[in-house]
Amino acid sequence: MRVLLVYPPRRIWPFINEGDNYLLPQSLVCLAAYLRERGVDVKIVDCMPLKIGWRSLANLIKSEKPDVVGVGESHAVYIDEALKLVKLVKEIDNKIITVGGGGHFTNLSQEIMASFPYIDFIVRGEGEETFYKLIEAISLKKGFDRINGIVYREGDKIIINPPASLIEDLDSLPLPAYDMVPMELYGKAKYLFSPGGITIHHSRGCTSRCSFCVWWTQMAERKNLDGKEVLFPRWRTKSVGKIMEEIEILYKKYNKRCLIFVDDSWNIDPKWNEEFADELIRRKFKLNWFAFMRIDCILRDEELGIFEKLVRAGLSHISIGIERVEDEELMKMKKPFYKREITERCIKLIRKKYPQVFIQGTFIVGTRGETKDSLWAQFKFAKKLKIDYPAFHPLTPVPGTEIYEIYKKNNWLEITDFSYYDWMTPVASSLYMKREEIEDEIVKMNLKYVRVPWLLRGLLSPHTYKRRMYMWWLLTSLKVLWETTKARLNPLHWENIAGLKKPEWYMD
Repeated sequence: MRVLLVYPPRRIWPFINEGDNYLLPQSLVCLAAYLRERGVDVKIVDCMPLKIGWRSLANLIKSEKPDVVGVGESHAVYIDEALKLVKLVKEIDNKIITVGGGGHFTNLSQEIMASFPYIDFIVRGEGEETFYKLIEAISLKKGFDRINGIVYREGDKIIINPPASLIEDLDSLPLPAYDMVPMELYGKAKYLFSPGGITIHHSRGCTSRCSFCVWWTQMAERKNLDGKEVLFPRWRTKSVGKIMEEIEILYKKYNKRCLIFVDDSWNIDPKWNEEFADELIRRKFKLNWFAFMRIDCILRDEELGIFEKLVRAGLSHISIGIERVEDEELMKMKKPFYKREITERCIKLIRKKYPQVFIQGTFIVGTRGETKDSLWAQFKFAKKLKIDYPAFHPLTPVPGTEIYEIYKKNNWLEITDFSYYDWMTPVASSLYMKREEIEDEIVKMNLKYVRVPWLLRGLLSPHTYKRRMYMWWLLTSLKVLWETTKARLNPLHWENIAGLKKPEWYMD
């Protein structure tokens, strides 16, 4: 049984260079490692760093002659390309079994199976165990009804099996198959996540259920209650020893010096955080690293003396989901553990005590009740906090989130084509602003944030990582300005400013 895991050609963010887009997909190396450990003949094809376009990919699939092709997609914006791959596979050889996985396939499994005949199976939720069981059943051509966590067809009927259990011991999983991907081609960006950025994760899942966030749902615990599937947030972690084994390989074998932790919530467990910091310091690794962190957990760790250790251990860049300045809006988003006072206290602490740490904060604008004044209130809050990089994203209701169900039920979604769901293009208006107006204001906010005092603060920083990140954002802002100026000549400019762009080799 020959399995091909494919990350197909995809469009890229328009305001940064191609190299910034090439981050290692953790799902591929984790799945491949699990299958390989159990004797499956598996190969990874990540088209992005190799610049494999659609025609080249078709030829590659023909030459590889796989029995099964797997594609995963958690981003709504890339689902078209994932489905394009599946269709391509069936056109090459209809006997090849196609399998979809990841958050988007999971959350729209019924709809995709009903409308897209080229997909044979969908793996829902966490993939390793379920996918391997599915590969075994495919080789035997039977036993699909006994595999929890899959969706498939029996004739014209779509079968959705009960949800699969989560893997309780993440240490039982093999190390990711880094040797199966072109490691030298990842992390080549000059400024972003430099030098040598590479993705990694120590935990899976989240402890929260924010109404706008889809990430926690993929690793949630799924239970059938009274005939209805209900999701419960779950957070699990590898041991420090296991993650250090992985870092040793990345550091010594692949010469990676910037770790990009893609955990949904990196800093949940203070005991783990401290043990990790102590171990990195003991080994004297010269690393920068990035993580998505919760503000309340940062304050907790600071009080315990742990955050100072994390910074000494190389923590250089944190991303915090600030989302809104209004406490009542945070409550609506089911994020009650964040409040304006907590955010202000935390950011002030980091800026004063840890000036070497680059602070990135995300804001959600274009909510249902958004006005121009309330939208700019988010900008004013970011300015007051003196965040290094505020990312203003339009509210994007994606499948699997509570907010998606609300917007869908009330017919508030004005764009249902997922190729626009790029977290830059508004897909719905507010009660007081059209979606085009929301995007115009976002562009203005990004450009207004870039001013000489801000620029000098970053470019004159004594800390190399922070200087690089400021240079990246400066160049990004200049590209935004140029693209915006050109787009003003186009009456449909709101679609052209934010849309993802095809790289030159996309169709090659």
